[in-house]
Amino acid sequence: MNSCRHPSLHGHIDPQLQCQALFRQPAAWLLYSLVLLFCITSSTPGLAQNSPTNDSALQQHAAEMKSGATDVAALVAQGEQVYGRVCAACHQPNGQGLSGAFPPVADSDYLQADPLRAVDHVLHGLSGKIEVNGKTYNAVMPPMAYLSDEDIAAVMTYVLQSWNDGGDIQPTQVAAIRDGADAKVSEPASHPGAEPGNLAYQGAPSGIDPDAAKDMITSEGPPMTSDEFAFAKKTFFERCAGCHGVLRKGATGKPLTTDITREKGTAYLESLINYGSPAGMPNWGTSGDLTAEQVNIMARYLQHEPPEPPEWGMAEMRDSWKIMVPPEDRPSAPQHDRNIDNFFAVTLRDAGQVAMIDGDSKEIITLLNTGYAVHISRPSASTRYVFTIGRDAKIDMIDLWMDPPAIVAEIKIGLEARSVETSKYKGYEDQYAIAGAYWPPQYVIMDGKTLEPKQIVSTRGMTVDTQEFHPEPRVAAIVASHEHPEFIVNVKETGKILLVNYEDIDNLTVTTIGAARFLHDGGWDVTGRYFLTAANQSDKIAVVDSRDRELEALIDATKIPHPGRGANFVDPEFGPVWVTSALGSDEITFIGTDPEGHPEQAWKVVRVLHGQGGGSLFVKTHHKSSNLWVDTPLHPDESISQSVAVYDINNLDAGFEVLPIAEWANLGEGAKRVVHPEYNQAGDEVWFSVWNGKDQRSAIVIVDDKTRKLKHVIDDPRIVTPTGKFNVYNTVHDVY
Repeated sequence: MNSCRHPSLHGHIDPQLQCQALFRQPAAWLLYSLVLLFCITSSTPGLAQNSPTNDSALQQHAAEMKSGATDVAALVAQGEQVYGRVCAACHQPNGQGLSGAFPPVADSDYLQADPLRAVDHVLHGLSGKIEVNGKTYNAVMPPMAYLSDEDIAAVMTYVLQSWNDGGDIQPTQVAAIRDGADAKVSEPASHPGAEPGNLAYQGAPSGIDPDAAKDMITSEGPPMTSDEFAFAKKTFFERCAGCHGVLRKGATGKPLTTDITREKGTAYLESLINYGSPAGMPNWGTSGDLTAEQVNIMARYLQHEPPEPPEWGMAEMRDSWKIMVPPEDRPSAPQHDRNIDNFFAVTLRDAGQVAMIDGDSKEIITLLNTGYAVHISRPSASTRYVFTIGRDAKIDMIDLWMDPPAIVAEIKIGLEARSVETSKYKGYEDQYAIAGAYWPPQYVIMDGKTLEPKQIVSTRGMTVDTQEFHPEPRVAAIVASHEHPEFIVNVKETGKILLVNYEDIDNLTVTTIGAARFLHDGGWDVTGRYFLTAANQSDKIAVVDSRDRELEALIDATKIPHPGRGANFVDPEFGPVWVTSALGSDEITFIGTDPEGHPEQAWKVVRVLHGQGGGSLFVKTHHKSSNLWVDTPLHPDESISQSVAVYDINNLDAGFEVLPIAEWANLGEGAKRVVHPEYNQAGDEVWFSVWNGKDQRSAIVIVDDKTRKLKHVIDDPRIVTPTGKFNVYNTVHDVY
């Protein structure tokens, strides 16, 4: 393998890992360093020995093994796995890094100059400036000594052999540096006379058993006061549990169980919380959301066993259920002449409110106090009611006929939740509502006029792949079928899609479809027959045929696909498609959705575009538009997170235009993340939230869809931390 690039490795790492989007830049360095240090150290050659003659090659190999040397091919194979798991998120699958955030490890002058220096960085951490290929990077990297000697040696060797001038690092060299000894660097080992089969034989076993790392921890967790623990518990439930799970077993976010967190230690966790992660975790410290002291508290909290919240059953639900205006006392006709179909329900996340905005006049009609951080708003089939659900699992039922619209009923269906929907099948319109909880993991069917809880069903059960019991399979997206009187329910951690038939709610019939773990959000194809949903951490899109009640396809997608509801349009080359962007890469994936007219493209990835970068949450278009809009609110580069990319559907190869949405809002300081494009009813305007801190100015920017020019800014001081916006007509009719 010498100095040549390892040809068998190119393209071998899943490109979906690319850019796992969204670390803040300082954090970037943090993780980058983790990775850099792993990958960077890979250039040290094997144990120094003079090249033997061909006759003694095999004897040399045997001597190497006896002395603790590991075969280069074995190191490369192992290192590829470590790189994909630990390094590719920042340094990218091709080792090219991310400009301004993560240094390259491919053709890296820093790495090649002194690979053992990089080993030291991995083991003992690094702070201060370094220069890589003429560019300066400056951040903090915590020590990564929990990695085994063999893992560090392997990933370094992989990087050296794949993208640099060859050489290898041996576990004995890592061990020497770990112990403070002076390890020697030798020339790249050529292993003369060895056949490929011989090169593949097993190397020396690791000196550290990863499973034994937990045994080194003698404490139950770092010391904390009761006040600190209470603060951390509240903060975790409010900000972290949505991705990592109440029990911290992971989903969209990585698992944070104590076997992992204690192994990594307080310094590592502080850096991660402070700077964010390339997989999409916000930079809670550098953004100003948490102080340095609070970051430290959270880092210590994560090393304690997670407190398990109480269950929430029928008694608790009924205690929380309130009817403010009984159905018989509600108006029999709209009390105003506004166009309800063009109302926007706008989430004001940190204010715990929803703003109802008239899309025609751009006037804020009313502000409604709802649950904390409303996740979605779902209009009923009749468009009379809007149901909101907060992350605190509180549902509010808003009557749009009233002047102004008002909450007429409420209920709390758990302690944390994300999804609510109403029945839409012909003959059952507005009859039922359903909501799914993150904790406890369950869904509840309610009366569609009053929110009275009728049936609660737990989702705890076995995972679709390993058939292991999961104690916290949370309910993610729920949509209402138009083919049968059914709700389609995504169960995140088990990877199962439930078709819940509501013809007889006292004798529920549920069809279970096995898909892939970590199901999240999704939407309908243009016909309304096929439901496409992301299993984001599995990097899959599942397609459900709601008519035949079966899994139609399971499609590979980019790293952590996050479509929202996706986007439907006719690709000029491939016909009808549904599109998703991703948290973990810059790829925008087109999937063919026309099995009758375009069977050769159906349920296949037909096109992949490259956007501004990872960190995308939503894509959107409209059947009257030729534009495809892609946000990137979680990207580490502010110029990207504060803007949007827009493609001409009729000329996709031309690339995208960038619109400076946050700049148009003219808000002053702050993160000003631009998120969630949403069309008006007519399809000629696109609304964007410019999401700033709670104590900073936020706004809604409205763009003319045809000209792509600024049309209007709603910068009323009451618009606090706006995120999702739901146009009544488009949401009911699945226009996206």
